[in-house]
Amino acid sequence: MAKTKKNLVIVESPAKAKTIGKYLGSSFFVRSSMGHVRDLPEKKLSVDVENNFTPEYKIIPSRKKLITELLADSKKADAVYLASDLDREGEAIAWHLTQALEIPDEKVRRVTFNEITKDAILEAFKHPFPVNMSKVNAQQARRILDRLVGYQISPLLWKKISKGLSAGRVQSVAVRLIVEREKEIKDFKPQEYWKITAELKTISEDTEKAGDVKTFKAILQKSDNENLEIKNESQATDIVNELQKAGYHVANIKKQTKRNNAPPPFTTSLLQQQASTRLQFSAKKTMLIAQQLYEGVDIGAEGAVGLITYMRTDSFHISEQALISCRKFIADTYGNSYLPEKPNVHASDKKGTQGAHEAIRPTGVEHTPESVKNFLTKDQYRLYELIWNRFVASQMKPALYAVTDVEIVTQYAGDTEEMLSSERTVAPPKQYLLKARGRELLFDGHTRVSGHEMEKDEQILPTLEKDQQLELVSVVPTQHFTQPPPRFSEASLVKTLEKMGIGRPSTYAAIISTIQDRGYVKQEKRAFYATELGTLVTEKLIEHFPKIMDVKFTSHMEDELDKIEVEKIGWLDVLKEFYGPFKVDLEKAGGEMKSVKGTPEESNQTCTLCGQPMVIRWGRHGKFLGCSAFPTCKNTLPLDEKGEPAPPETTDQKCEKCGSAMVVKTSRHGKFLACSAYPACKNAKSLTGETPKVEPTNEKCEKCGSPMVIRFSKKGRFMGCSAYPKCRNLKSLPTGVKCPKEGCGGDLVQRRSKKGGIFFGCSKYPECDYIAKELPNVSDVGKEDAPG
Repeated sequence: MAKTKKNLVIVESPAKAKTIGKYLGSSFFVRSSMGHVRDLPEKKLSVDVENNFTPEYKIIPSRKKLITELLADSKKADAVYLASDLDREGEAIAWHLTQALEIPDEKVRRVTFNEITKDAILEAFKHPFPVNMSKVNAQQARRILDRLVGYQISPLLWKKISKGLSAGRVQSVAVRLIVEREKEIKDFKPQEYWKITAELKTISEDTEKAGDVKTFKAILQKSDNENLEIKNESQATDIVNELQKAGYHVANIKKQTKRNNAPPPFTTSLLQQQASTRLQFSAKKTMLIAQQLYEGVDIGAEGAVGLITYMRTDSFHISEQALISCRKFIADTYGNSYLPEKPNVHASDKKGTQGAHEAIRPTGVEHTPESVKNFLTKDQYRLYELIWNRFVASQMKPALYAVTDVEIVTQYAGDTEEMLSSERTVAPPKQYLLKARGRELLFDGHTRVSGHEMEKDEQILPTLEKDQQLELVSVVPTQHFTQPPPRFSEASLVKTLEKMGIGRPSTYAAIISTIQDRGYVKQEKRAFYATELGTLVTEKLIEHFPKIMDVKFTSHMEDELDKIEVEKIGWLDVLKEFYGPFKVDLEKAGGEMKSVKGTPEESNQTCTLCGQPMVIRWGRHGKFLGCSAFPTCKNTLPLDEKGEPAPPETTDQKCEKCGSAMVVKTSRHGKFLACSAYPACKNAKSLTGETPKVEPTNEKCEKCGSPMVIRFSKKGRFMGCSAYPKCRNLKSLPTGVKCPKEGCGGDLVQRRSKKGGIFFGCSKYPECDYIAKELPNVSDVGKEDAPG
């Protein structure tokens, strides 16, 4: 008879369970909790502020059946190993499991590891420890703070502005950064200036080598030893005329060798920044793919392997064994000339970490990107290659460059005695100084792996000597204007959030997703723009909640959470320090915040449907024109950025039903063609001018046998019978994702609740009752609370 398994191991995800399971012996059986199993209920505050901020945790409805199964498993086990992630969120998951499953303390074994490899797993299970309540309390404090802000300010915004709005302790400060940058850009007054570039070449007396002479460029810098500011075209033209008459010689040469040191390995924020810049990944996508690489990918004969270390970290530290492996790989692959005498140590100036002790790196440097490429998706491969290259490059020698700086001055015919003569009546021409810089790679060092980055206007200079005469080839003046501060991209926003101490690495992806989902900012060409709604909400919050919206206070609260984790301060002390002043501000704001929902603003527009005046109202997407006869007449029109009615985009197409012009309109699903005679004519088409097409599927209708197709409605995509309206059969929409429940094997399908909300459930229902609001592996880490 087979030996009964005695030890239960609980992790967050099925992928992690699969990878870990193969390393543990037959005395362990691994289960997945599917993330958090308990949380604060959504429909109320769920925090008793009068009783030491006691949280009211409940089992998440979609986890009830799972908890029943885990409870039965835990009762059979001699010990329960909680192997959730090593940060605060993972510690909280472990603690909630002990509470939900009522596991006796003597049976609890907490284990953590930075990578999912055989050695790391076996070592971790040799050294279990109790749940770290300091980490749990730090996470609880963050959760409660976010709930207090989100659930108490958001209803105020509903009342004063529009329903569906939300505020968050961290997200609102992030929006403030974008709103204030928007104002800086709008207030910016560009100033004209000109640059003058001279193209020069050496003068060769050797006619055979004359054809080999290379030109180079120099930028005009000074006039008579004073910095030169060229403010207009007239000034630039005068200087160009003088330069064209001048001779040139080398006044000074400075040569030096510059080192370009190896970059540090990735932290979470650096990974998000580089993935955004180099791969055009959003922060959310980066973290999703990194999670997959961490939890394990099947790479053929080796089975499921965790390819990278834990991806939520702000540390540059690398383990000794990883350094040894990396240095051997560099010597064997690239040669000893690329290997520094000692391992490179990258210092960090950041305060504190969130419990992760290593940088993000490959778990085995021998798993080169090319060796695992066939087992990864395209995006997994690109991110893994980025991480692998960065880690290997971080332990290589610096790149060396020969940098040459040259100063060139003008000279004129007859400069000497004639110009110094006291009888001269014409002022001597000005002496101009130009500068040129050349850079040449001497040793590629780490750039052999990390890549060589060209500097702006980089050039290689010809061999030059002091006092050498030069010949002018051309002089080109170019007009420029001073530029406003650049808009935030995802990369620069993450960098700024980290620099200012707003949030922590694990929260950046959620912050960036949330502020876009709420309509407070939008992205165009990878740059953030503050919306009118985001600006209004931010201004209201700054006026009535200055402390919460203060960057320094937000950073201070993050530091306080760090102190809770290291037991330097009690979590209740932090909550009390925050809530006292916040409660006062909240009560004052309830009476003093001016509503924009009062009397609508008048406009000079008339409703095209009923003839009544149109008025300006506020909605969750900003200002719009609505009929004053609402709700009898529900006509609305969008407003442009200047507050004027946005005219519909005209087309040269005619409606085939009534002959009226077709115009371009916008719905929640994008732009489409509609008849200008609406509502008398409701004809609509796709922008191609055709009736919106349906997407074919391989499914057959079980009622009539006709093919099933994917159609589109105002609520989104759905699957319906192609024989509609004769057959009205509908089916759940497949997602292409397998059900994560162990042993199920079903597919996840998109379903719609009675209230119209979208959720994902197993195709084997009712045999399998798995449901989720989001597809698996989409992390909830760092999301802020707002009542929904």
